[in-house]
Amino acid sequence: MKTKRIFIVDDDRLIQNLLEYTFIGKEGYDVNVYSNAEACIGNLEKKPDVIILDHGFMGKEVTLMTGLEALGKIKELDASIPVIILSAMNNQELISNYYSKGATDYIAKEGFFLNSLFESIENILQK
Repeated sequence: MKTKRIFIVDDDRLIQNLLEYTFIGKEGYDVNVYSNAEACIGNLEKKPDVIILDHGFMGKEVTLMTGLEALGKIKELDASIPVIILSAMNNQELISNYYSKGATDYIAKEGFFLNSLFESIENILQK
C-alpha cells in the first residue's frame, strides 16, 4: 500500500498534536505539520495527497496569509492537490468563498469534527 502524505496546516498546537497523533496511529500515512500557510506552500514539492488547512493564523509581529489566500496560491501552484478547510469559522459567506476557490471540503471545528474529517479524507484518497 502506497503511503499517503498529509499536510496539516494549523497554528493551534492542540489541533496539530491531535491530528498528527491520530494519523500516526493509522497505517499508511506520512504526516507533515506546519504552523502557517507559507511553510506549507514552501514544501509543496513533497507532493501531499491531501492538505488540511486552517483559516486564521497568528504571527508574531508579522502578517501571515489567511487560509483563503493560501488556498488560492496552492491551487495556482498545483490545482490537483485536494484541500480540506478545517476552521472554527462557521460563516456561510466564508465557506462559499472557499468552495469557489477550489476547496474540496469545509469542516467546522465543532462537535465530532474528527469523524467528518476522516470521512472526507477517506473519500478523497479512494478516488
